[in-house]
Amino acid sequence: MKIQGRLFIWLGIFILAIAVLYGVWSKEAAGTTALFLAFGLAIMIGFYLSFTARRVDALAQDNKEADVADEAGEVGFFSPHSWQPFSLAIGGALAFLAVAIGWWLLYFSAPLIFVGLWGWVFEYYRGESRNQ
Repeated sequence: MKIQGRLFIWLGIFILAIAVLYGVWSKEAAGTTALFLAFGLAIMIGFYLSFTARRVDALAQDNKEADVADEAGEVGFFSPHSWQPFSLAIGGALAFLAVAIGWWLLYFSAPLIFVGLWGWVFEYYRGESRNQ
């Protein structure tokens, strides 16, 4: 995480230089403010990653002698047969479409989103997977 911390700090310094340059040349408040906020965000992330890197064990990415296989391990558990993301995707698409077409479309998308979210959270607490 040391590398990522340094990367974000240097990115923040670059954005600060661009923000000052942009502010002086353009004299435009909105873009200058956005660049200064981006600088603050990059510095906060860089500081957090650097701060955290000092308190955790060294990762394989911080070791120059590390091999690719050193970072290998369990990534997580992904459900191979879940239909719930499909329901959430359709509901989310309809919800975003409601912004363009009309808010009445939310009446159709909200139940799909809620059913998909409920099913995704509780899919391993019912049916065949209940007692495993």
